[in-house]
Formats: sequence, structure tokens, C-alpha cells
Amino acid sequence: MVNAAPVLRARALTAGYPGRRVLHDLDLEIAPGRVTMIIGANASGKSTLLGALARLNAPSAGTVELDGVDVAGIPRRAFAQTVGLLPQQPIAPDGITVAELVSRGRHPHRGVFQRWSAQDSQRVDDAMAKTGLTDLADRPIGDLSGGQRQRVWIAMALAQNPRILLLDEPTTFLDLSHQLEVLDLLVQLNRTEGTTIVVVLHELNLAARYADDLVVMCEGRIVAHGAPADVLTTDVVATAFALDALVMPDPLTGTPLVVPVPGGAHAHPDPR
Repeated sequence: MVNAAPVLRARALTAGYPGRRVLHDLDLEIAPGRVTMIIGANASGKSTLLGALARLNAPSAGTVELDGVDVAGIPRRAFAQTVGLLPQQPIAPDGITVAELVSRGRHPHRGVFQRWSAQDSQRVDDAMAKTGLTDLADRPIGDLSGGQRQRVWIAMALAQNPRILLLDEPTTFLDLSHQLEVLDLLVQLNRTEGTTIVVVLHELNLAARYADDLVVMCEGRIVAHGAPADVLTTDVVATAFALDALVMPDPLTGTPLVVPVPGGAHAHPDPR
């Protein structure tokens, strides 16, 4: 039986960058053991929110909590043992192999002087097997396709063995077949391991198809949060994406399918 994942929660969260506030007094609870997709137009605050949940962006007000504990007070290594992050466009060192990069996911579980263990090896082997990379273990990352490279980064996160995995646009620059491959892999991880998955995604229809829960953002605030069928309405699409669209059931999955109306795009208010 899979142990319940911890709860990641933002309370009255305000965050941003020097001279620019991006998130405004935001409340959000990530449902444990589910797949949550965060969607919204460019500059809506999606990546800033993910960064705050991952403790990369310190709030200017409010808190991010893990099982009720302010993450600012959790030791970095202990936090990394529970919460993993795959950022946008991660960069691998030149010449590093698949197995070497995946092995770096074990760093949060090893002390400075702790030797590599059989458990470390097993976690790395399992992560590569789950992502279909076993036969590529000795290949340099630079020799792989875009889809293969993304699977390596996900494998590194799996080797970390987090209970919560945050991913910032993991399908960017991938063709459609590789996008589906990555999303299928994440859903499989959620279903088999009970890992909480949180993904920032651009593509509305893929988000609706794969998510248990959708978080829709606009101008640094959450405008809708819930099941895709409840959240993805014509009004929400118009508000969040400045787009007139029809929303109908996908003929294959029954999940919401957003079909833009020709000429239906209109100017979005300046988020600044």
C-alpha cells in the first residue's frame, strides 16, 4: 500500500522579483496523490507559483507549507527528500552520461561522506527502467533526442524518490508524440507510486486530458481550481486567455476540449 503523500499548500502567498510583484495574496492546496496541472496565459504567474512551491522564490508575504510546516524552516536536504523539481530547460554538464545524470538524483539522500549504497544503485536502476532508459545508460546526454533527454531529467527526479514532483513545462519544444510520452509517464508514476504530480503546462487540451485537477491563473491570481470538466468553461477561457472558444467533450476521452473561435483572440490586460 502506498503511503499518503504530504500536503503542499500556499497561504496568502505574495511573491515575485525585485521591482515586480507577480503573485497576489494567493491560496492554494495541492491535492495529495493526484495530478495537478497549472495553466494560464504568458506572464500569468505559473512558473513563479511553481518556484515558490519549490522554495526557489521566497515569498514577500504569506507562506508555503508542507504538512502544515513553513518550508522556510525545513532544512534544504530534508525538503529535497520530499519535494523534487524539474525546471524549464535544465542544462546538463558536457559529456555526462545518462546513468551519471540520473545518479545525481540521489544527492539529497546521501551525507557528505556517505558512500554509494546498494539502495542508491537500485533507485537509479529503477528510475531508468521506469523511463525506458536502461539501454541508454552509457550514452552521453548530448547524443539523445529531445524526448529522450526529457526522460533522463524525469528519471533523475525519480531517483530522488520525492513524494511530490513539480515540473515546469516539461513538454516544451517536444513534438506531439513525445509530449504524450512524457505525460503518460507522469500519470503512470502517479498511479503506481502515489506521487503527487504538479505540472505547469501551456497546452490546454493536454492539461484537461491528463489532469485530475486544474489550476487556472490570470495576472498572478487563481481564477479557477478543480476538476477539468468543472473548471474549463468558455467564461474561464475568455478570462484567463483572452480567447473566445467553444468547450466541448473530447470525442475520445470525454474531457473538455477547447476549440478557439476564428478571430476570437483579443488583447489581454497588461499584467504589470
